[in-house]
Amino acid sequence: MTRTLRLLPLVFVLPVSARELPPLPADLSAYVLTEAPEPAGLLLKKGDRVAICGDSITEQKLYSVLMETYLTACLPELDITCRQYGWSGEQAAGFLGRLESDVLRFKPTIATTCYGMNDFRYVPYDDNIAAEYRKNQTAVVDAFKKIDCRVVLGSPGIIDSVPQWVKSAKGTQQDLNLSLSRFRNIDVEISKAGGVSFADVYRPMLFANYEAKKKYGQDFRVSGKDGVHPLWAGHVVMAYGFLKGMGIGGDLGSVTYDEATGKAEAANGHEALSAANGEIKLRSTRIPFSPGPGVTDKDDSIRAGMALVPFDDDLNRFTFTLKSPKSANYTLTWGEQSHTYTAKQLEAGINLAKDFDNNPFVPAFKKIQDAVTKKQAYETRQIKELAHGPEGKADIDGTFAVTEKARAPLEQAVLDAKQPVEHVITISAAP
Repeated sequence: MTRTLRLLPLVFVLPVSARELPPLPADLSAYVLTEAPEPAGLLLKKGDRVAICGDSITEQKLYSVLMETYLTACLPELDITCRQYGWSGEQAAGFLGRLESDVLRFKPTIATTCYGMNDFRYVPYDDNIAAEYRKNQTAVVDAFKKIDCRVVLGSPGIIDSVPQWVKSAKGTQQDLNLSLSRFRNIDVEISKAGGVSFADVYRPMLFANYEAKKKYGQDFRVSGKDGVHPLWAGHVVMAYGFLKGMGIGGDLGSVTYDEATGKAEAANGHEALSAANGEIKLRSTRIPFSPGPGVTDKDDSIRAGMALVPFDDDLNRFTFTLKSPKSANYTLTWGEQSHTYTAKQLEAGINLAKDFDNNPFVPAFKKIQDAVTKKQAYETRQIKELAHGPEGKADIDGTFAVTEKARAPLEQAVLDAKQPVEHVITISAAP
């Protein structure tokens, strides 16, 4: 059944250029955040091998799955492959100890890191602890740079409550978040000094948490129910920070229909197969970020995270534009949904990926995400249980040789899930 929504008085269409997070509100004036360096264009290159590194938040395999799914579905022409290396409880020093064996042996060309949450030890800011963190984070950057691996140095996020399960935790929630903000600033300094990219995880999480509590109440926790480990909404915000840190522009394609000529054109990963009587048939090799419908008021929802930051505006633009309109209003149907727009809105361009949450890309996107999830689950087992288990202690090289054979079909399944999608957009005059 077609679901129709009239959007005429409600839709404000941003220009194709991205929208940044607004300044922090006055309520958060205690948080002094160093200006983050902007990526100098797209950091990614064709054939990149991405290492996603971090502590237990990375080992949750949520933001890492979202990142890899995005890179696979939205930028398939780059043929990027990923591995995740999350390890619960890890600090930057611990990662240094296993960096060469677990990560560098696979010769990554780009690495993302997310440390600081354990490094700050859940106490108010301490100069000695911070100095240790700076030393170890700098050493991590240097180790990657030594093999010509580009780095996206991620900041820690925030906490939503003092974790009672950390026996050594001291101070208030604000004390700890202020400490984390200063660790975030240290990462900014390291990225500038080392000439590497920076992924701001802290600022969008701080902003999203503030906005979510104001809108949905105190039960909405961007940093998770235990105060530290986010659910889906928080991980979307984290993935947003890392993808932005990679310099991704977010233009995932366009469709233009000229009503005067009845012709359609598509670009940037999309091909117009035919156009007749307002029915446009398309073939897409790029699949915009399409997790399907979901609520925006629950912290375990992907859609909630996408609504808390300008995810669609910055990273997920699939634009439809109408030329030479003959009517004042139009109904656009894509898949099972229909929306009504003014001619002016369509002439300016509307973001299909943002307005149509149940679009024809959803099944294809889910297939890729499911394959990525299975692969990353094995990567945790490969590293933590086998390489660092009895098998690895007996023969580390042999263990990796065997486990790579087990991992190979899982990686192939991700590659095989990248399939073109044929779909139809219909436009008709509306009252």
